Amino acid sequence: MSENRGFVGSTESDILSSRLSLGFSCVAHSFSHLFAPIFYVVALTLEEELGLSHGDVVALIVAGNVLFGLAAPAAGWLGDRWSSTGMIGLFFVGTGAGMVLTGFAASPLQIALMLAVTGLFASIYHPVGIAWLVRHAVNRGKVLGINGFFGGLGPALATLLAGLLVDFFNWRAAFIIPGAVLLVTGGVFYALIARRLIVETKTDRRPDPPASRQDRVRAFLVLMVTMLCTGLIYQATQAGLPKVFSLRMTELAGDGVLGISVLVAGVYFCAGGLQLLAGILADRYPLKIVYMLSFALQLPFLFLAASLSGTALAAVVLIMVSMNVGSLPAENSLVAKYTPSQWRGLVFGLRFIIVFGVSSLGVMMEGAIYDLTGGFFWLFMVLTAIAAVGVGAGLLLPSERPRSAAAE
Repeated sequence: MSENRGFVGSTESDILSSRLSLGFSCVAHSFSHLFAPIFYVVALTLEEELGLSHGDVVALIVAGNVLFGLAAPAAGWLGDRWSSTGMIGLFFVGTGAGMVLTGFAASPLQIALMLAVTGLFASIYHPVGIAWLVRHAVNRGKVLGINGFFGGLGPALATLLAGLLVDFFNWRAAFIIPGAVLLVTGGVFYALIARRLIVETKTDRRPDPPASRQDRVRAFLVLMVTMLCTGLIYQATQAGLPKVFSLRMTELAGDGVLGISVLVAGVYFCAGGLQLLAGILADRYPLKIVYMLSFALQLPFLFLAASLSGTALAAVVLIMVSMNVGSLPAENSLVAKYTPSQWRGLVFGLRFIIVFGVSSLGVMMEGAIYDLTGGFFWLFMVLTAIAAVGVGAGLLLPSERPRSAAAE
C-alpha cells in the first residue's frame, strides 16, 4: 500500500487525489485566515480615514468574526451530508467575492456588512476542510501540522501583503487583489473536480479504535473550555499586535504601516512553522501532554508581554504566539479521536463556534481594554489568566497510553 506525506491510497488515482486534497486544503487554510489580519492592518489607516477610535474600527469586523464561527456547524453538516469538495469550492468563490466587495465598500456600515459576508463563506473551511483532510490522513498529527503551518502562513502573508498594498496603493487594494486570487483558485479547484482528479471520500483511511461514551463526553466538555481559552488568546493578540508594535516597537517598525506588517508577518510565519514540529509531537506522544504543555508555556510569555518593548517584546511575542497556534495539531487530533467519522464535519463546526465565534469577543475585549486604559498591560494580564484556566482544564482530559511513533 502506497503512502505519501502522511496519506495513503490503494490506487494511483487515490494517491493523486490525496496529494491534491492536501495541497488545496493547505491553500484554503491560508486563504481562510486572510480577511481578518488584512483588516487589522488596514484598521491603522481607517481610524484616521473614518474618524473613529481604535475600538470602533476593530468592532467593524466583529460580525464577520462571529459568523466565521457561528456558521461553521451548518457548513460542517452540509459537508458531511452533501459534499466536502463542493463546499470547499463554494468557500473559494464566496470568500473571494466577499473580499472584493469589502474593497468597494463606501461606508463603515458597508465595510461591516461585506466583512460579514466574507466571514460567512470563510466559515466553510475549518469544519469541512479539516474533516476532509483527516479522512485522508494516516499520520494525522504530521498532516495537521503541515496544514497548520499553512494556516499560520495565512496571517503572515496577509499582514505583509496588506502593508505593501496599503503603502503602495490604498486599503481597498488590500482586499480586492487577494479576493481576486481566491476567485481564480476556486475556478481551478472546480475544474479538477470536473475532471475527477479530486474525488470525494466519506471513510477514514486510518480509523481510530472507538472511544468510550464516558471519555467522549468528558473530552467534549473539557475541550469546550480549552478551545475557548485558545480562541480568546488568538483573537485578542491577532487584533492587538499591529497596534502593540506601532506603540512599543517604533525603532524597529518605523513610522509606516509596512514596517509593522513585516514584524507581524514574521511572528505568524515563524509560529506557523512550529506547527510542523507540534504535529510530529502529537503523533509520537500522548495528545493530552502535548496539548497541556502548549498552554503552560504561554503563561510566562503572556505575562512578560504586558510590560516589555523593543526587541525583547518581539522575542516574547514570537514565543507566545507560537505556543498558542502550536496547540492546534494536538487539539484537532483530540477532536478527531473522540468524534465518529460521519459526524466529524458537524463537530468541527461546533468547535469553531467556540474558537472563532464566541472567541471573537476577544477582539472586542482588546479594543475595549485599549480604549479604557490607553495601553495593553491589562490585556496581557487578562490573557495570562485565561491561559492558566486552559492549563487547569486540560488536566481533566481523559488519560491515554503513550503512543508509538507514527508509521513510516
